Amino acid sequence: MNSLSDGPKAEAITVVLVEDDAPTLWRLQDALAKAGYQVRAAGTLAEARACLAQGAPKVLLTDLQLPDGHGVDLIRETRRRFPDTEIMVISILGDEESVISAITVGATGYLLKDAFPTDIAATVRDLVAGHSPISASIARFIVRRTQSTPEPPPGPVLNTAKLTPREIDILWGIAKGFSYAEIASHLGLSRQTVPGHIKSIYRKLEVHTRGEAVFEAVQQGLIKL
Repeated sequence: MNSLSDGPKAEAITVVLVEDDAPTLWRLQDALAKAGYQVRAAGTLAEARACLAQGAPKVLLTDLQLPDGHGVDLIRETRRRFPDTEIMVISILGDEESVISAITVGATGYLLKDAFPTDIAATVRDLVAGHSPISASIARFIVRRTQSTPEPPPGPVLNTAKLTPREIDILWGIAKGFSYAEIASHLGLSRQTVPGHIKSIYRKLEVHTRGEAVFEAVQQGLIKL
């Protein structure tokens, strides 16, 4: 049996799993439960909302195509109600509209079913640790999309949010996909202080997710990817 002893305590990690394909749902639910996660499973948007009504989960894993609605709506609702919940998409949809819509409304990870990790429990552990698991083809698509965006004309850094140099360093680490522990190590900080800095960054930038923070920082010229 897998263990979460090297990560956050299992009893603190509740996962809401939303998947309308029953065999896939059972397989994922079994793998997560064996690893010590508390799993609330749902096969429809309505069932997912009922699961969320029980309280904030640490993680939401959701498909996008559901029998009674779209996963993007669920992601948006979850991000609004539970800003600290980590959200990852598990879908066969890898088109631009699906990916951008999910990330824009609050997803911090995006995995394609045809490139699914063999150890979903470890992937969820990475998500909770501050990583953003993304399938390779999705990552390449995001890179290409970023590279095709015209570079803004040179000018002064705006920094309208008045971020400190330390907060900008942490933002750069977030943009590079580093975990909180890795950011702390690189910057010589205590691991426990990083979440506080990130909350300050979110507040100043008026955002709720890592993706939104990075986007806003790039727009303001605070960091370059």
